[in-house]
Amino acid sequence: MSSKASKEELVSWEGWQQHRDPDAGNDLVERYLPLVDYVIQRFMINLPKTVDKDDVRSLAYEGLLDAFDKFDIERGLKFETYASWRIKGAIIDGLRHSDWLPRSVRDKVKKIEQAYALLEQQNNQSVTDAEVSMYLGITVKELNKTVSEAALSAMISIDEAVNDDSESTGKHQLIQSGKEGSPEHHLSEQLIKEALMRAIERLPEKERIVIALSYYEELKLTEIAEVLGVSVSRISQLHSKAILRLQAAVLSVNEAY
Repeated sequence: MSSKASKEELVSWEGWQQHRDPDAGNDLVERYLPLVDYVIQRFMINLPKTVDKDDVRSLAYEGLLDAFDKFDIERGLKFETYASWRIKGAIIDGLRHSDWLPRSVRDKVKKIEQAYALLEQQNNQSVTDAEVSMYLGITVKELNKTVSEAALSAMISIDEAVNDDSESTGKHQLIQSGKEGSPEHHLSEQLIKEALMRAIERLPEKERIVIALSYYEELKLTEIAEVLGVSVSRISQLHSKAILRLQAAVLSVNEAY
C-alpha cells in the first residue's frame, strides 16, 4: 500500500478485508480500474486480433479481485505494484489455458529462442536476423512473421506468473526454489541477474531503447512508437525480439547451471 493512501481509501480497505463490505469493495474497484485499463493496453498491443478484448478484460478483472483478497495491507507494500503482477498473471494464465497460440508456432518460437541462446553464446554478442535465419534455414521474412505471431509468447516466457501468495510474481523478480536461501539458490539468482545485465547491454540499439522505454520509463508501446517515429507493429516486433534474446540468456545460464 502506498504511504500516500487517503483516509477514505484506508477505511475502504478495512471495510473490505475485515467485513467484506460491498460498498468498500466497490470503492476499491473504482479506484483501481485505471490500473486494469493500463495493464490491458500493454497486453492488447501484443495480442493477435483473434483474442477478444472483453475476454482479456474479464481475466484482468479477476486478477484485480484476487489482488484485493490476497493483499496484506499491514505490510506497507505498494498495492499498485502487487496488483499489476496479479492482473498480468491472471491474463497470462487465462490465455495459456485457452491455448490461443498454435503448437506449430510455439515450436518455432522455441527454436528461435534456442538459436539466439546458441549463437549469442558462441559469438558473445548480439546476432542479426540474417544470422538467426540462416542458422534455422528460414528467411528473415519467416523469422519476423513468427516473432510477430508469438509476441505475447515471448512476454510470457520471461514474465510468467508464480502462483503463490508472495508479493512478487514475476520470475525475473523471484526465483522460486526449494533451495531458497541456500548458497546454490543465491548463486543461480546472481548468475541470472548478471546474464540479463550483459544481454541488455549487448542488445541492438533499437531493441535496447524499446526495453528501456517499456520497463524503465513504463511507456506503452503506442507511446514508444510515437517517440521513435515508427509503427506500433514494428515496436511490438522489436520488443518481442529483445525479450527472446533475454530469455535466451536465462536459458543459457539454466543449462550451464
